[in-house]
Amino acid sequence: MRKQAGRPGIKLKKTVRTSAPAVAELLLEIGVEELPYHFIVPALASLKESAERLFRDQRLAFQSIRTLGTPRRLTVVVEGLATGQTSIIKEAMGPSKTVAFDQAGLPTRAAMGFATGQGVAVQDLQVRQTPKGEYLFAVKHEKGQPATSVLVDVLPRLVSALTFPKAMKWNETGVRFARPVRWVLALYGGAVLPIEAAGIKASDRTRGHRVVGGGKWLSVRDAASYVRILERQGVIVDPQRRRQLIQEQIAAICGKTGFRLNEDEALLDQAVYTTELPSSIIGSFKDAYLDVPEEILITSMKEHQGFFSLRHKQTGKLVAHFIAVANNRVKDMSLIREGNERVLAARLADAKFFFDEDRKVKLADRSKKLAGVTFHQKLGTMEQKQERVRKLAGFIAAHLYPGQDELRQACDRAASLSKADLLTGIVGEFPELQGIMGGEYALHDGESAAVAQAIREQYLPKAIEGELPKTIEGQILSLADRLDSIAAFFHVGIVPTGSEDPFALRRHATAIVRIMLEGNLRTDVGPWIEHAKTLVSDSGFKGTPDAGHQGRRRIVEFLFERVRHYARVVHLLRDDVIEAVLKPAYDKPLDLVDLGQKMKALE
Repeated sequence: MRKQAGRPGIKLKKTVRTSAPAVAELLLEIGVEELPYHFIVPALASLKESAERLFRDQRLAFQSIRTLGTPRRLTVVVEGLATGQTSIIKEAMGPSKTVAFDQAGLPTRAAMGFATGQGVAVQDLQVRQTPKGEYLFAVKHEKGQPATSVLVDVLPRLVSALTFPKAMKWNETGVRFARPVRWVLALYGGAVLPIEAAGIKASDRTRGHRVVGGGKWLSVRDAASYVRILERQGVIVDPQRRRQLIQEQIAAICGKTGFRLNEDEALLDQAVYTTELPSSIIGSFKDAYLDVPEEILITSMKEHQGFFSLRHKQTGKLVAHFIAVANNRVKDMSLIREGNERVLAARLADAKFFFDEDRKVKLADRSKKLAGVTFHQKLGTMEQKQERVRKLAGFIAAHLYPGQDELRQACDRAASLSKADLLTGIVGEFPELQGIMGGEYALHDGESAAVAQAIREQYLPKAIEGELPKTIEGQILSLADRLDSIAAFFHVGIVPTGSEDPFALRRHATAIVRIMLEGNLRTDVGPWIEHAKTLVSDSGFKGTPDAGHQGRRRIVEFLFERVRHYARVVHLLRDDVIEAVLKPAYDKPLDLVDLGQKMKALE
């Protein structure tokens, strides 16, 4: 039995690192059938995060982790990965000395049980002085395992742990993945790791571009040769390089033509992650289609074909041209261009047909048919929703701008037509154009510009940094629509929980906060909440038992939660400042602008 002193404050199982192994590079590629482009970025982020966590848990030190990826491959490169686990010393405190030894100094059952449990001999236990007195300690030296043996065990888990919005099974292993895994490349220090993932044995081989590289098998030695050899075979594996290349190609086209790009980051992401060898080309369509509202043309090009729309540099008007990013590079790109033009022409012809047909029926007539459209099974029809919004919009208009009858009438009319475009062909084809098309058709029907613009702006803002309604009528209609949705869903007990928010109520609340604060609309929104609740309850929908006074407080708390979020994200305010203002505000007039100003004053 060894005795040590002077080690006060020892905690259970304190671990100390004792070695710094040599390092090598790890390259892991999962080769797959073409992945949906919107699966790739989350998968690469998850792959990196999982790898970092896995290596730390396994005591494998590393210098850096980066990911690469295309529609046909997900790759992780780990630089400076230790060739062995870090060796550690584990210490465990056991019973006190008085309990561990009898009067003759022989170990008791307590001491022997502790030694057995820790896997050490009784004679190797140490007695140390602690603030509580003398206690037994077991000290174990755990030597790190070679990295290769650890990697063989954990890398298959890294692959199988990846999750996707949709996954499939394709072989007897039962592994679920977004698309079938066709090959696995795994190299550590230039040597193949003998792992098996998704039923595939790893090798040092990858595949090039299906067309340009002929899908040949390619042997690589390390990450540098992997990137270099793949590029020679038509695969630019680094997404950032593909992004830069696409941007340079588009800039060159615009420089030659005098056009400018309709900037769209989401569409650029799509181009990056649907290609391995991006080649940008310009195409055209008939000028006659420019008579169709540009939102329809832009959306049709983007949603159906993934094409970029273009504008004239001087006038800013949409031009009858587009840019497509092909996943190929051939000497004569005219065949690809002509194919794209042919497919787009058919799409635009369909869009023009819907647009022409839609204008044959007035929005007012379509509104009468909203009784056949369900808003929610617990909350009736879209006709009932629109009528509540109409009444609430009039109430808000009268409250914000008393005596302005013309404004109230414009809000009333806009609200009474606000959901009619849901029954149009264009919105049926492109739901993201709801509101926009309603405004377009309202002008065609002879409605005032104020009414049409309010209908167009009712869904703004669409995000925390999105464009706000520019008109008073648009602000009021947006506020009424969103507050009605919150009141209605809260009435029947459908509220956001955790990450679940299927009816985008948080987005609605954030929009209300933004419109009020950034529009400097100083007023008590408490009466709006009460009126919205009354309109819902008067509709006869069965509410939750606490849908009364508690329902109001829950809506206020919900709005305050978005005020907190807005104050943190936009104004970078501290939590203590935010709470100092909000805590006393629950039972006072709910002037959101006033609350915001008080927070800034306290900061």
